[in-house]
Amino acid sequence: MIYIVAGVSGSGKSTIAEGLASALNLEYIDADDFHPDSNRSKMSKGIPLNDSDREPWLLAINQELIQAEQKQGIILACSALKKKYRQTLEKDLLKTPIWIFLEGSFETIYNRMKARKHFMPASLLQSQFDTYETPDSGLRLDIRQNPEQLIEKILAHMDKKAEIGLIGLGVMGKSLSRNIARNGFHIHVYNRHVDGKEEQVAANFVKAFPELANSKGFDNLGNFVAALEQPRKVFLMVNAGKAVDTVIKSLLPHLDKGDMIIDGGNSHYKDTQRRFVVLEHQGIEYIGTGVSGGELGALNGPSIMPGGSPKAYQAAETILTKIAAQDKVDKTCCAFIGEGGAGHFVKMVHNGIEYAEMQLIAEVYGILRFAMQKSPEEISTLFAEWNEGDCGSYLLEITRDILLRKEEETQLIDIILDKAGNKGTGSWTTIAACELGVAIPTITAALFARYQSAAYDARQTAAKVFAPSNSKVEFDLEQLRQAYQQARLLNHNQGFELIREASKSYDWKVDTKELARIWTNGCIIRSKLMETIYTHHTEDPLILNPNLNSDLISHRSALQEIVAQLAHTNISSPCFSASLSYLNGSIEQTALANIIQAQRDYFGAHTYERRDAPRGQKFHTEWE
Repeated sequence: MIYIVAGVSGSGKSTIAEGLASALNLEYIDADDFHPDSNRSKMSKGIPLNDSDREPWLLAINQELIQAEQKQGIILACSALKKKYRQTLEKDLLKTPIWIFLEGSFETIYNRMKARKHFMPASLLQSQFDTYETPDSGLRLDIRQNPEQLIEKILAHMDKKAEIGLIGLGVMGKSLSRNIARNGFHIHVYNRHVDGKEEQVAANFVKAFPELANSKGFDNLGNFVAALEQPRKVFLMVNAGKAVDTVIKSLLPHLDKGDMIIDGGNSHYKDTQRRFVVLEHQGIEYIGTGVSGGELGALNGPSIMPGGSPKAYQAAETILTKIAAQDKVDKTCCAFIGEGGAGHFVKMVHNGIEYAEMQLIAEVYGILRFAMQKSPEEISTLFAEWNEGDCGSYLLEITRDILLRKEEETQLIDIILDKAGNKGTGSWTTIAACELGVAIPTITAALFARYQSAAYDARQTAAKVFAPSNSKVEFDLEQLRQAYQQARLLNHNQGFELIREASKSYDWKVDTKELARIWTNGCIIRSKLMETIYTHHTEDPLILNPNLNSDLISHRSALQEIVAQLAHTNISSPCFSASLSYLNGSIEQTALANIIQAQRDYFGAHTYERRDAPRGQKFHTEWE
């Protein structure tokens, strides 16, 4: 941590900074030591410094602070009279310094300056007061108190309670904690204690990163909660399901009415809705928020999707918006989604879309690698080209890089076992779609592809029985690119339609345009397509939006041809096939459901409607 004791010349910066350095066992430096001879000479002659004189001096100090931040921190005494001077000192630091401003009357400080020996004469004090800009943050202290009292006040301020606490120091929890601290918020962290397995996790974590120098790590829940300022804000980053309920149950005896719990894990939206109602009755505010971006996103700025009550969101908004990613016009990629479980619902659907995006890339890879027999390097080059155009996405970008990674002389992709895992959000998306009556075949196909891949041993046995061939098949690369992009649009259409139906059913009032915007950066499915969806958003399905569907209308044959060719290979292509079937089912004027309705009526007297009768009127036929 960097501590800067600031104020006009003669305010006692050096005395206080030295005393503070001694109390904290940190190095002390004086900004005066960085002045070039030209500045010293000018001041000794009674000539005040201007901005040009101060700029190289401030930059030199800034470099010293950057170096110190990599160590144990430092105490700096520096006038830092203007806001822009302070900004120069803070440039490229991991975390905003702790600012301590010493302030007093002109007369008091003038008398001090006359009594000391210094290269700056008392005659320059007025120019210091004229230049000084009152800070809008930091600790401001009246220098009429003696140095011991001032240092005691500073130490008490540094030991003040944290603005927010975070529970659960897995990969995402650690990254979010650092993100919160780096954005200037005072945070404490907690991790459970398990003998021999998880000991001093939180305490060791805060010691490892300089941005957490002002934080404390706890393994006692009561002490952790007591160290948070009221009303308390507790951010949970624990595994979905029973673990969340267990932590909440443990927390409640330590919380007061008006305190807030923010669940940032991948909780099921119905669990979030239940917790929201239960905790509301107990006077505890509850937010269920999706957080997308993986480890690096959580550290540098994720996409954040909070749901709960508008009142609760307002209380947490400053922190959540500050730690989120920013879109292309520097708006935060965080917005209130809706009440109850809305935030976790859209995060669940985000993950469903993500499943299909990943599977489509895998299917394109399969075509290129096994049908066209291209090398991973060649495929990576092609993906790099696609990524520069309208196919560009975070997932395509990382796949480009994955295909170039080697272990010794072997491609890493050829070493990784072809057995996909999942953490439940994909299956939850499919179940929710079934409950709400929304077709999402591309998303579901991606989920089932993972399930099939998991049957690894059975696949090895069946492969020997069927002896699939590996003959080379040529695909048109531009046609393949078009089919890939069309399938992606159909995938996103399914996700957005599911969100719209849920919003209507649960009265969440989800703003799908704003949702698309916060998905343009930070999250895993960020892409040029998402930017286009946001820019040209309408309330119509994406496939009916004229700014999105022109390629689908004019080059639909690309998707048809690719699926037809795939049928003559041994490459599984569930998402390409499901996308084409979904498109056909969405646009066919005469569907096949009349046969199904007749069958249902034949064996179960379920009735049917007729084309030549008013809609809603039911009929039954005695078929036998």
